[in-house]
Order: sequence, then structure tokens, then C-alpha cells
Amino acid sequence: MMDHDSIVVLDFGAQYSQLIARRVRECGVYSQIVPFTTPAEEIKRMGVKGIILSGGPASVKTPGSPRPDKAIFNLGVPVFGICYGLQVMSLVLGRKVEGAEKKEYGLADISIKKESLLFKGLGNESRVWMSHGDSVSEMAPGFTCTADTPNCPYTAVEDEARNFYGVQFHPEVVHSVDGMAMIRNFVLEICKAKADWSMGNFIEDSIKKIRETVGDRQVLCGLSGGVDSSVAAVLIHKAIGDQLVCVFVNNGMLRKGEAESVLNLFGKHFNMRLQYADAEDDFLSALKGVTEPEAKRKIIGKLFVDTFYREAKKCGDISFLAQGTLYPDVIESRSPSGGPSATIKSHHNVGGIPEDLKWELLEPLKELFKDEVRELGKELGLPEELVYRHPFPGPGLGVRCIGEVTKERLDTLRDVDAIFIDEIRKAGLYGKIWQALADLLPVKSVGVQGDERTYREVCTLRAVTSEDAMTADWYHMPYEVMQKCAVRICNEVPGVNRVLYDMYARICLLF
Repeated sequence: MMDHDSIVVLDFGAQYSQLIARRVRECGVYSQIVPFTTPAEEIKRMGVKGIILSGGPASVKTPGSPRPDKAIFNLGVPVFGICYGLQVMSLVLGRKVEGAEKKEYGLADISIKKESLLFKGLGNESRVWMSHGDSVSEMAPGFTCTADTPNCPYTAVEDEARNFYGVQFHPEVVHSVDGMAMIRNFVLEICKAKADWSMGNFIEDSIKKIRETVGDRQVLCGLSGGVDSSVAAVLIHKAIGDQLVCVFVNNGMLRKGEAESVLNLFGKHFNMRLQYADAEDDFLSALKGVTEPEAKRKIIGKLFVDTFYREAKKCGDISFLAQGTLYPDVIESRSPSGGPSATIKSHHNVGGIPEDLKWELLEPLKELFKDEVRELGKELGLPEELVYRHPFPGPGLGVRCIGEVTKERLDTLRDVDAIFIDEIRKAGLYGKIWQALADLLPVKSVGVQGDERTYREVCTLRAVTSEDAMTADWYHMPYEVMQKCAVRICNEVPGVNRVLYDMYARICLLF
């Protein structure tokens, strides 16, 4: 980012690396994640105010385990090691790390032994989240111990003269009660970074950058009606106006009233150039007789790309393709840790781009996390209903319509989904749920409705909560809400006579 103080997070493959960066940004300071292999000279050129060494899944005692460039400790900027980061800092600076006599996983109470800028404003004790099998067995020269637990004598250490700090626990997770205060102390008190990272500044910087990049050329944006593409489109439109043209493909798999909503909001309210393709018949024809979920995804994905580029050719001379790529997309697709963690996924936003189109990518959100994108959307004037919308899959209802996809079944599912969302909104639960959705099962059920015996389809309702968008728990839906949903669905949706609630003990999120 332009002219902002920043903190860099060296990623050693931790599952919490992104969370550390987000916590720094919550302090009002820009942060970015780089591989642990990043040379000290490159970090120096970045002009950072401080360095955080993340945790990681490896053991520092294992040959070949990740090590940073030792020269980062000679850059003259504060360094904060977290868990593995503390251990690797101790090892590089000349001390041993041993397997702990008692491994610590979960909550622990630390005793703060001496005053420290890291613990400024805290009491003598604090509850933190531990997750380690190794621990520092001897402090490196110049370090003193600032906190301990019965099982970990060097829970927190520091070299105040060189501004090196380390903790064996994870201050970035919500379970560490004073963790955010510790991160704030490191960023603002120790690194003395200016808290000037805000959405207002981001908008100003982005508009300037977009205008400089685009000049007088045209930008094409695929508008889905989801949060990311919507925010990207509005931001770019604010910068270059009618030089942006959006393509909106209705694949027939959208939720009830969604196509009309997108056309009204972006075409009429924001007055954008909008190329609309109603391709429902094409998609339904391609999906006829197909029941295997992955096959449906591939068909929908390929046809969407073909339709999108067919419509794009009607938009004149295009130089840029805009995408709602987020910072986690960039991090995951480059395997940020440089080895200890595998690449989670390839860059999903750029898949399927024909090589002969020669468009440059314009990704104005690629420095932002999801919560920041929502905040940006509010700043740009997007309605809260869209900004806080639950995640929706690219293939849409096609993958929630289990079995064969037909117009009749999709319309049934649309009605079921609309009632479910309406009822959880009425109950004030929508914002407490990470994702709520309905599925239509490929089975029929015998039931009695009134005096009539019926044989109709079965739907399931699912709601999950999530803190990190990686794992989730099923939402304990109040009985009264489930009852209202079931009664309305069976009364108002002619094709359904049975409603099931879908519960998972703990799941990986599948949209």
C-alpha cells in the first residue's frame, strides 16, 4: 500500500498466519504475509516497522525444518516470535529447543513475572491458548523471562535492548483473553507504527491506482451478485465510470429474485454499463440427465466461461479483466510458507481464461480479507443485505439440487430457500449464522396433508457457524424457527411435503 506503515508476517505454515495479519490490521496498521524464505534485503526494501514470526506445524528439532534468513535480526526493527516463531528465533540466536516434558494444548494461565511493553496495561495473570509440543529450554543471550506457566518456564521472553519478543502461546486467537492487547502493544508501542490503515484511505489509494493503471482503456468485470464481485465492481466504477462494463450471466441456478435484484441495483441504482445474458435454457439443456455432483460443477463452470466470453466480445475493445480476488486467495495459491504447508488451492478466480484474449488482470481487492471487503462495501454504499450475504457457490443451486437438475426442481428449491432465509431473518438469526441453505433431495416421501395423501419431494435445511471459514459447526436452530419453516414450506411449496434439518458434528465447509 502507498505511504502506510506496515508490519510483515513471516509465514512458517501456521493455520493462524492470516489471523495474525488480520489482528494487526485491526490495530489500524497495514500488514502482509510473506514466505519465511523471504530474504532480509527484500524485507528491508519493504520498509516495514516490525516483523512477526508465525507459528507452524513443524518441529524446529527436525532436520530441514523452516528457518528464516538470520539477517532479519540485524535489520534494526522489532521482531515478535509466536509459538514456532519463538522457538526458531531462539534457535537461530544460539539456544536449544527441547521437546516439552508436558505438551500443552488448550487454555493455560500464565503468570507475568516482570513489567514489559508487550504486557502493558495487563494484570499479573492472563489466560492464553497453548498449542505446542516443543519449548525453549534456555534463553538466548540478552533475553529475560517475562511470563511462565507451571509446564513452560519460558512462556514469554524478551530482549528489550534489541526489541525482540517471543511468546509460546497464540495471542491472535480469541481464546487468549488479552491477546489482542499484546498484539496492539507490539504494533503500536514497540514498533511505533502509525495507525493509519482505514477503508477511507484504502478507497482513495485504490481509486488513484486504478486510474493510473487503466488510463483511458476499458475494464470488463464478471458480476455475479456476490459480495466480492459486487464490491470490486462498485470500487472500479467509482474510479473510472463508464470505462467499466459488467457482464452478468443468469445461469438459471440463482436464488429467487436474484437476477432482478442485480439488474436493478447495478444497472439502475449505480447506473453501470451492464451486459445481461439470460442463459437459463442453455444451462438446463447441458445438465439434462446429469446427476453426479462433480460432473454438474464442470458443466456449469465450462458453460459459464463460454457464455461470459461470448458476451464479452459484444462489449468493444477490452484491456483489463477485473476480478474480486481476495488476499486469502493470493496467499493460498502461492503456498505462502514456501514449503511446510501445501498449496490449498490454485487461484480459483483466474481459471478458464482463454490465453488468446490477452487481457490484463485488475484485482483491486487482493490486499483485503473478507471482513475488510464487507466493510469496504458499506463504505461504498452497497446495501447491508448484499454486504453481509451468506456465501453462495459458483454453480449456484445446481449443486444444491441433488440429483437431476430441472426447471421445476430448481423453482421448488428457490421457494424453499427463500422461505428459510426469510424466517431466520425474521427471527434475527441471519447475522449469527455463517451460512444457511436448503437442499432438495432426489427422493420422494409419502405424507398426509389435510385429507389428502401426497407423494412429494423432501428438502433439507442446513445452517452452520464458523469463525475462520475453514471449519464449521451446525447451528442449534431454535425449535420454534424450525417449526415455522417446516409449516410454511409444506403449505406454500407445492412440490415438498417433508422438511429435514441437516446437522453435522463438525465439518469442513462445502458450499
